[in-house]
Amino acid sequence: MIELETTLAVVLLIALNFYALMGGADFGAGVWHLMARGPTRRNQHHLIGNAIGPIWEANHVWLILVVTILFSAFPSAYAQISITLHIPLTLLVIGIVLRGAAFAFRHYDVKDDEIHVRWDQIFAVSSLISPFLLGIIVGTITAGHFPMNPDSFFEGYVSPWIQPFPLVMGLFSLFLFAYLAAVYLLLETDNDQLREIFRKRAIMAVLVVGLLEEVVLLLGRSGAPRLWGELTGSLWGLSIQLGIGGLTMVSLWFLMTRRYWWARTCAILQVTLSLWAWGIAQFPYLVPPYLTVFNASAPEITLRFILGAIVLGALVLFPSLLYLFHVFKSGPLLVKGSNNK
Repeated sequence: MIELETTLAVVLLIALNFYALMGGADFGAGVWHLMARGPTRRNQHHLIGNAIGPIWEANHVWLILVVTILFSAFPSAYAQISITLHIPLTLLVIGIVLRGAAFAFRHYDVKDDEIHVRWDQIFAVSSLISPFLLGIIVGTITAGHFPMNPDSFFEGYVSPWIQPFPLVMGLFSLFLFAYLAAVYLLLETDNDQLREIFRKRAIMAVLVVGLLEEVVLLLGRSGAPRLWGELTGSLWGLSIQLGIGGLTMVSLWFLMTRRYWWARTCAILQVTLSLWAWGIAQFPYLVPPYLTVFNASAPEITLRFILGAIVLGALVLFPSLLYLFHVFKSGPLLVKGSNNK
């Protein structure tokens, strides 16, 4: 029988998976909002706003679930992460809050007012910085840069997350979310001009993602030896690497041949496989090399209550999300200049 600790670790990874596929794509859409140029700039902004507007708040449910599970089920790991990484974590929270506030204010503010431009800029820059910080946090946890008795503030709370491996993980997360967003946006409009813009961006992003995947793996040899060993020294690790590489190439081909639904499917599978490869390689460690899901867990009675609450919550959450997507995502979002007039 699977241990309660392992079960909750799997639930934690599932929540991270949903957040990457939904909240991550929202961050990526904000990146493309910042990069919008040319005569279609306003239409690009309109498309992005319509695409994420109905669901952007709901996507953070998954991040809240991740934090709640970590705090209540694995308090020792939560404490270590939140103390050592309090600087990037604080900046991440500020970025998420500013991004959400700016997105709401830009929607209700006067469109031609100068402050509306400022809301756009805050929204876009926060969307750029937040996924970068999220990748840095994940990269630091993966590398296990958690000094127990630091000699200085810099060594204890800055040095762990400004190493090459976490920084490249930050770039990888940023481009991965941008790629995901570009692929999603292809199916949010039937405007051929906009589709061509985001098709080219998706191709560019997936090529950068493929390159950064290899850089992350190479840096992992010294920066995250456990990840490197699991992904290069085992049959399952090599198989997953081949699978991710194959999905990258197939997704690129679907984008080049304009088969957008299949490109989106490959992108979702690529992100999911990458995340689960990381999770399996990390297991059972939450904070390498000291804290595992077993020695950092709460008492058994607490874990049982948490698991029961998650099951009950899922019975409400999933039908609600399905209904939300049914209402707001049942068809393409048309923008001004659509071909279907």
